[in-house]
Amino acid sequence: MNFDDTPQEAEFRNTARQWIEANAPKELQAELASSSLGRIRLKHADIVEVGKAWQKKKFDAGWACLHWPKEYGGRGASPIERVIWQQEEGIYGKLTQPFQIGEGMCGPTVMAYGSEADKRRYLPKLASGEEIWCQLFSEPAGGSDVAGLRTRAEKRGDEWIINGQKIWTSGAHYSDFGLLITRTDPNVPKHKGLTMFFLDMRSKGVEVRPIKQANGMQEFNEVYFTDVAIPDSQRLGSVGDGWNVSLTTLMNERMSIGARLATGFPEMFAFCSNLMTENGLADDRATRAKLASWAVKASGLKYTSYRAISALSKGERPGPENSIGKLVAGTMLQDIAAYAMDLEGAAGVLTGSDEETAQGQFQQMLLSSPSMRIAGGTDEILRNIIAERVLGLPGDIRVDKDVPFNKVPTKGRS
Repeated sequence: MNFDDTPQEAEFRNTARQWIEANAPKELQAELASSSLGRIRLKHADIVEVGKAWQKKKFDAGWACLHWPKEYGGRGASPIERVIWQQEEGIYGKLTQPFQIGEGMCGPTVMAYGSEADKRRYLPKLASGEEIWCQLFSEPAGGSDVAGLRTRAEKRGDEWIINGQKIWTSGAHYSDFGLLITRTDPNVPKHKGLTMFFLDMRSKGVEVRPIKQANGMQEFNEVYFTDVAIPDSQRLGSVGDGWNVSLTTLMNERMSIGARLATGFPEMFAFCSNLMTENGLADDRATRAKLASWAVKASGLKYTSYRAISALSKGERPGPENSIGKLVAGTMLQDIAAYAMDLEGAAGVLTGSDEETAQGQFQQMLLSSPSMRIAGGTDEILRNIIAERVLGLPGDIRVDKDVPFNKVPTKGRS
């Protein structure tokens, strides 16, 4: 494994660094640097509007969606160049939060299954930040079982009529378009009766209800569909092949999440280095032992990520690093936040104007950390993937595997 840039990569890194130095919104640097996981909120600006301005500036200069083909708004860059850009963009990458789902998940799906006209119409505006996309997959009754969805799509002439509900949809309240997976045939096993569409989020019959989160934010939503009409031209893939289409989205989701892992360790180390307690600095043996354990895990995640980067640099396909990394980082983040709250004592409950004094970032981190163990696949899902596809262990028992969806027992029905 070689951690050094090749001459070409070094030149690319230097060019990216110079452009960022000349164009980044440095007036937001302090706020972005201090914003905690799960609570990126600017005091005097709206994150979506500021993000759109930064995305458009990057797009105009050829720095948005680097790995996409040029004709669709990208740069045609290599995967390793995309990684280098993310490293150099640093804290300003937080401004891309509203576009990560579109760029990392929806865009690649449209690119793989959309018509040429759709690609040229939607992808450049997605890359430029002019239009924001969301992903309409999860449902209240499905949990982590995406294929257990119940939102129905019925064909009427050249249109499909949609009825149902989605939940935990990030950014739906400010999105222009969304990827929507539906059930079009309940008479076949659950994975075989699905069909994927994209739709305008302002279509008649679409209702978005923000979900108030424990940390005070409203980033997730419930989305209801009541007789929503979608033209057949907005179908992605064949009728009944929605599960295969969704795998493109889900694989890109895990790659996107895995590329931006947060563990909370740098914040925790800085906090413990400066914390004063009744007995002096927080350098007692128990705290040192925990910090050492987390330092080892953080180092392991870092160099495992470098392994994937090294593979990308050679033009190879990375292995299961992102699934493993997300599994480890999610639990680590929650453990670190909980321990920091213990160290803070009563100060850990303070928020608002006292947040900086009270180091309220750990409170926000703790309240947000459970979502990191759900988004992009729960811990259980990731363990199954690692066990079955990496270690080659026998598959989990699935009693509904070949049962028609409308025959699968549910609560109140046998």
